[in-house]
Amino acid sequence: MSNKLKVGVLGATGMVGQRFVSLLEEHPWFEVTTIAASPRSAGKTYAEAVNGRWKMEKPVPNAVKDLIVLDVNDVAKVASQVDFVFSAVSMAKDEIKKIEEAYAKAEVPVVSNNSAHRWTPDVPMVIPEINPEHFEVIKYQKERLGTTKGFIAVKPNCSIQSYAPALSAWMQFEPYEVIASTYQAISGAGKTFNDWPEMIGNVIPFISGEEEKSEKEPLRIWGHVDSKKHAIIPAQSPVITSQCIRVPILYGHTATAFVKFRQNPTKKDLITALENYRGLPQKLNLPSAPKQFIQYMQEEDRPQVAKDVNFENGMGISIGRLRKDSLFDWKFVGLSHNTARGAAGGAVLCAELLKAQGYIN
Repeated sequence: MSNKLKVGVLGATGMVGQRFVSLLEEHPWFEVTTIAASPRSAGKTYAEAVNGRWKMEKPVPNAVKDLIVLDVNDVAKVASQVDFVFSAVSMAKDEIKKIEEAYAKAEVPVVSNNSAHRWTPDVPMVIPEINPEHFEVIKYQKERLGTTKGFIAVKPNCSIQSYAPALSAWMQFEPYEVIASTYQAISGAGKTFNDWPEMIGNVIPFISGEEEKSEKEPLRIWGHVDSKKHAIIPAQSPVITSQCIRVPILYGHTATAFVKFRQNPTKKDLITALENYRGLPQKLNLPSAPKQFIQYMQEEDRPQVAKDVNFENGMGISIGRLRKDSLFDWKFVGLSHNTARGAAGGAVLCAELLKAQGYIN
């Protein structure tokens, strides 16, 4: 019998759910034993449910093809079969909040890709290399929910991971004003070019809600746990303003950023800080952790989506074109894989850290 933790994937038929299933195919710690989705998919095998809708590069893993899809709303049944769940459900935000909390109250840890609980004060929103200490707020969340094992943890918006890691590496130089514009792949909307042919050769200068997320979510990541308020208190600086644009790319979010610093770092200082930046996942050698979290690319035309999006299996961040700016101090270009590091892969890494720290067992 396998000693791996039994994992359920909520919303497993959608694009992010499929990415979870694909990433977990040969995971050394976790095994997908339960698939849950909307009532219209319930009762089918997973292969039947995603027939004609499978969007991953690799075929449906053999281990899950014949799993019978459960109704995601049947919380008790799903909860009885798993040690924890990944959530990628596609519902209205209030419905997501309700169902994720229902699983947590059923004593099932929930590691969510969704945005619904990112601003719930006692729910940690974590990039494992940057703010793992925010998991400490889980003890207060359990008190509120009345649980011993169940809780919710979330990962942040996919696009901020193309620039926030660089700013995190540079905190010693005190960045205080940032302009960050993101150029986001269509898979961030759960689409392929087959689903969204009007994106071929097109650019759409609007993505609902993205600019607010881009400006505010990094501040929550850089915040702190307040033991009196039982909450994450966001940082006040650096102030970020953002524009977010949809571009005709399948995978990979690119960012251009301009930064003002209170200190006066040199280019060498900034590059060294990027290349030396390590987090707890690297120290613990977690299965999904990139060996090199951030790479700096010296070529003047890098990073490029076609060449660099899969750096460290899509879990690493690529930074390039660091140069002096005439209005701000420095500017750079960043790139991250939006469905690996930015979505399912980032959530898997969160779950690995939660297991390593004893929150999931």
